[in-house]
Amino acid sequence: MKSYRADLHIHSVLSPCGDLDMSPGNIVDRAVQKGIEIIAVTDHNHTGHAKLTRKLGEAKGIWVVYGVELTTKEEVHCLAFFDTDEQLDQLQEAVNSHLPMINNDIAIFGHQVLVDEEEKILSEITHSLYPGLNLDISEAAQMVHQLGGMFVPAHVDRQMNGLYAQLGFFPEELEADAVEISWRTDTRSMMGRHPELSRYQIIRSSDAHFIEDIGRAESKLLMNACSFVEFRMALRGEQGRKVMES
Repeated sequence: MKSYRADLHIHSVLSPCGDLDMSPGNIVDRAVQKGIEIIAVTDHNHTGHAKLTRKLGEAKGIWVVYGVELTTKEEVHCLAFFDTDEQLDQLQEAVNSHLPMINNDIAIFGHQVLVDEEEKILSEITHSLYPGLNLDISEAAQMVHQLGGMFVPAHVDRQMNGLYAQLGFFPEELEADAVEISWRTDTRSMMGRHPELSRYQIIRSSDAHFIEDIGRAESKLLMNACSFVEFRMALRGEQGRKVMES
């Protein structure tokens, strides 16, 4: 098996918080520069740049996992990962059905644009991608799993939109495939404060909103190859696949 360097939480220009330089092409180029082998673009409640990022990544030897950052009813941020175009399309349809359609206030949140590989603007999402879905965290996990995806509570240590900050505890019944901690926290200290996390593989990611932040934290995935089957086993710690300390 081989250890692969992965950054599984990156925002593109589509996210209202994403910098204008965060085009799919620039993200892939930066990953190449940083020696990152696996990435996921995880925009807020939208997957519009996933397919283009995968196409550009394939051309430069980067494996791109389809991803999204969902916001639950409790305002908890959670990552979801998928494999196929069909799953991605089904997920976006499901998200749209559960997302309150509130007009995006550009003056406050900025633009939410879709671009092509030459960074030309194709369209703009006019409804806000910030609101929480009308699903609680367990319902969101169930939706993701029903579509064949993986569900990972994001930056659980963070004081805003992290699971502990929003809920105050980690629900024992939550069907999480792994847990993410932010780039600000190390795995050992987090596990010391929250020993209940010992039953999960822990990933660390950059949560990059700016190009220079890509790779500021990463995970090392021990797998036989870059495939979603191997990826699933690594995040679940199955059959010798696992997440290693970076």
